[in-house]
Amino acid sequence: MGPMRRIVIPLVILAALLAPAAATAAEPTVSVQATVERQVPNDAARVHFMVSKERQGRAAALRIVAKRLRAVIAAAQQTPGVGPGDVTTGSISVRRVKRGEHPAYRASEGVTVVTHDPDTAGDLVAAGVAAGATSTRGPSFFVGDRGAAYNAALVEAFGQAKTKAELLATAAGATLGPAIAIAESGSVVSFSGPQAKDAPSGAEAAPSPPTRPGRSTVSATVAATFALQ
Repeated sequence: MGPMRRIVIPLVILAALLAPAAATAAEPTVSVQATVERQVPNDAARVHFMVSKERQGRAAALRIVAKRLRAVIAAAQQTPGVGPGDVTTGSISVRRVKRGEHPAYRASEGVTVVTHDPDTAGDLVAAGVAAGATSTRGPSFFVGDRGAAYNAALVEAFGQAKTKAELLATAAGATLGPAIAIAESGSVVSFSGPQAKDAPSGAEAAPSPPTRPGRSTVSATVAATFALQ
């Protein structure tokens, strides 16, 4: 018997790509953006008072600062627009300073007061100075309810974005459907008043400086995508 012959039969594998029977088209949409910037009247003001005194002993310096600060707080609480929770004390410091050949100690403490009647912020400053504040900072005017001011601008911005989308849908011969994606951003920028200044020494009466609360700028941006029907 003759030798066996080896027969190699190549196998060809054919890959068939089957297309979907019914390809679903992407849903038509329209994307728009709108920004609203509003000027909102400031309805609150913040004033910071500082009481600082030097004495030869630590206890004496702290004692007079505490007495003066209580007077400043009492005067602030009697000012129209200042409520029970609108007065906040700050940190207390006592440090040694050199005055000639004799050392002394300087004690300081601050208090921040918020008034919801910003038109009388000047009266608040004058009352604090007359009560014994040695320096002041402010008033800084701001919108008391920042969240409400921003939300109002946000709703207005969405309304403008939807109006844009309706115009584009009509121009394209379609009907505007529901919103399928919404993104928002924005800010509330408050007006800042004058900065720190030294107050007259002593507890003499000081005239109320003129103040104008001004307005804060509230901006909101809405980017939205709507379905087209």
